[in-house]
Amino acid sequence: MRAILVSIIVYLLAGTAAAAPPSRTDVNIPYSMYKLDNGLTVILHEDHHQPLVVVNLNVNVGSRDEVEKRTGFAHLFEHLMFMGTKRVPEKKFDEWMEREGGWNNAWTSEDRTDYFDVGPSHALPLLLWLEADRFAVLGDQIDQEKLDTQRGVVRNERRQQVENQPYEILRLRLPELIFPKGHPYHHPVIGSHEDLEAASVNDVRSFFKTWYIPRNASLVVAGDFDPKTVRATMQRYFGHIPAGKPLPARRTTQPARLDKVIRETLEDNVTAPKVTMVWPSPALYAAGDADLDILSEVLTEGKASRLYKTLVYDKQLAQSVAAYQASHALESYFAVEAIAKPDVPLAEIEKVIDQELARVRKEPMSAQELARARNQYEFGFVARLQSLATRASMLNGYFAERNDPGWAAKDLQRYLDVTPEGVRRWAEKIFDPDKRVIIHVVPRKEKSK
Repeated sequence: MRAILVSIIVYLLAGTAAAAPPSRTDVNIPYSMYKLDNGLTVILHEDHHQPLVVVNLNVNVGSRDEVEKRTGFAHLFEHLMFMGTKRVPEKKFDEWMEREGGWNNAWTSEDRTDYFDVGPSHALPLLLWLEADRFAVLGDQIDQEKLDTQRGVVRNERRQQVENQPYEILRLRLPELIFPKGHPYHHPVIGSHEDLEAASVNDVRSFFKTWYIPRNASLVVAGDFDPKTVRATMQRYFGHIPAGKPLPARRTTQPARLDKVIRETLEDNVTAPKVTMVWPSPALYAAGDADLDILSEVLTEGKASRLYKTLVYDKQLAQSVAAYQASHALESYFAVEAIAKPDVPLAEIEKVIDQELARVRKEPMSAQELARARNQYEFGFVARLQSLATRASMLNGYFAERNDPGWAAKDLQRYLDVTPEGVRRWAEKIFDPDKRVIIHVVPRKEKSK
């Protein structure tokens, strides 16, 4: 992994199971929290069902914090963090951890960067020492060779996972169309080849000193451990790290507002055309965010969902259809995507989608549709809590975004409070047919000889 945010889902749904999932009335994740003198927030979550531990380190820096001409830095630095230090030479970070039965990974988003380690209980001191070592000194030990190596890895990742994957080219263009120039989300997380090539050692070291400091990070220890011992270990390994200079103000902006329809056609190495419609939408955890998540379920989740039934099953116009609320801390976007069947014009698919969205704006969904969507979301939410790694990630995420690690029950309650009329009102507010982005990805034309 060590890649962009798409990879998170695999991690969150993978193994590291512990207890049976909590019931609706018991989704709280028990924890204790304190701060070291240097500002590092420590969150402890005990679970002694298995001899397993998770260390999750969150740094509050993402692509939104990058400056013009230096995009992709947050993701590049995620890769550089695995390049080794004087005490832990290159590749030893993985080797030593794996020798003790552990594994690790990381991800970067628009808003933050997250590193996590999973291993048997006896490996916890090693996991903490390894994380403390690179957090304390790696920035100063980045050199030209390390930078060149990981710059090449990231550029190759962009080629393999984005540029050469069917339809993924729109992920590079979409942020530039939905968010205006100067907006923190205007560029993709992975950055551009030009900006990555322009990065210098001094640029990278400066980025580390600015953002990779204790006061800008939080660390979760979850699983089978003794809290008293962990507190002493945390103080020993992390307590000596300087707090760093005051943080710069994070980039914020007024919400994006479209005043027209923006259309664009992209050619790609695909066999069937695809249409993607996008609207600006409420930020993560803001009013309307949960309503639109529920609506996405009603529209495209399952064979009985509205757009799937119409486009794929009844009219057989599309091979697939998906709708989703892409939630981010500053603001989000809602997307509807469909891949056409052979010889079906995208305009015909657009017409059907527009008809259904017009219906959603005017008529509340049925109580049965809402109950099914809400139950699906609730089941998935509770099932995810089986994973110790997911719980550690959620604690850190809630602290980063809500300043409250114990926000799980409130998070779920947002979805339980959704009503048909509430969804209709948000659909009416968001789905303006005259203010949106519409992207067509079509098969690349063969060049004439």
